[in-house]
This record gives sequence, structure tokens and C-alpha cells, in this order.
Amino acid sequence: MSASRRCLCCVKYLMFVFNLIFWLGGCGLFGVGVWLSFTQSEFSSLPLSFPSLSAANLLLVAGGVTMVTGFLGCLGALKEQRCLLMTFFVILLLLVLTEVTLTLVLHIFHKELDTKAQDELKEGMKNYMTDEGLKKSWDNVQKMFKCCGVTSKTDWYPVINGTLPVSCCSGGMDQCVERWIEPCYQKARQWLLDNILSVLVFGVCIGIVQILALIFSLLMYCQILRAEKYLD
Repeated sequence: MSASRRCLCCVKYLMFVFNLIFWLGGCGLFGVGVWLSFTQSEFSSLPLSFPSLSAANLLLVAGGVTMVTGFLGCLGALKEQRCLLMTFFVILLLLVLTEVTLTLVLHIFHKELDTKAQDELKEGMKNYMTDEGLKKSWDNVQKMFKCCGVTSKTDWYPVINGTLPVSCCSGGMDQCVERWIEPCYQKARQWLLDNILSVLVFGVCIGIVQILALIFSLLMYCQILRAEKYLD
């Protein structure tokens, strides 16, 4: 029994440590999501399909769920409660399956999602002259990424009677010679891809911790069950 108890204690503290790391990872994800939300608030009037806004919302949701799940795992480990451990295991398993499914969907249907996002942005451009918030958001995007239009500068022609907005001008003047011609969607998407490596590394680390947490929670559940049967 003493050997079994020592094994249970070992698994218990290992699970607690991994869940603490998991919880801290969730805090990190949530913090990055909040930072993105504030830094990209200038683009808040654009459709949610806009890449940076979607990334912020995704990180906020993922971080919040990770924090709650990690806390539940820590509590289950400390209290040695089979009910909490099984709840934690089921939630974490569903979370891992959801992450894998979303990754596969994004990988398989990325072209369709890109097309849908571009169509939504083009549709939203029609309100550029009447919606002050949308106008400000589009101007901020074009100045930040030095771009013009969604897929081409010609996207603006039916919106502003065959002309371009001032924000497409590199000098910011009403009458300028040089205008940005690169499409905004591709530049914003490339900006995300250029900065996503650190996020991917962080995500892989969190994934490894999730798998280990699943294993340790199951081991601890079995150890507690075995100890209860021994006492009976």
C-alpha cells in the first residue's frame, strides 16, 4: 500500500505541475488575445473575417478555456477527486479534438475561407462613404500595411466613382502621384504568417502539455480507484 501511495503522490504532483504550466499557457494566450484586441481596435469596424481580428478572438477564447481547464486539473490533482479528474479528462480531450479538427479544417478549406473573407470585406467597402467607423478602419488598414483595396486597388472604383481614397496615397495628400497598389488582404495575411512562428511553437508546447496532462489524469484516476478498492 505504501508503494501504491508513493506512486499516487508522484503522479499527483506531476499532474499538478503540468496543469500549472497548462494554466500559465492559457494566461499567456489570453494576454496575447487582449493585446491584439487593443492594438487592432482601430480596425474594429471591419468584418470579423479580417485575419488579425479573427486571431485575437480565437486567442481570447482558447486562452479562457485553457485557463479554466488548467485550474480544474490542478484542483482535481490536489483534492484527489475522481469526479474532478474525469471531468477534467473529458473537457481536455474535447478541447484537444476541437483543436485538431479546427487545424485540419483551416488547412483543408483555407482557400474557401480566404475567398469568403475577401467577399465580406468587398461587400463592407460599399458603406465606406456613409459609415464613419468603417471609413476610419479602412484608412487605418491601408496606412498601416501600405496597401490599397482588398484584392486590388480597383475594388474602390465602384465605391468612390472611379477614384481611390486618400489613404491609398503614400503621401496622404488629396492629389498625389504615387499610390500604393498592393492588395490589403494579402499584405495583412502575409504579416500574420511572418509573425506566426512563435505562436505555432507556443501552440505545439501547449499541445504536448495537454497530452501529458491527459495521460497523468488518467493514471491518477486509476491509482485512486485502485487505492479505494484496496481499502474496501
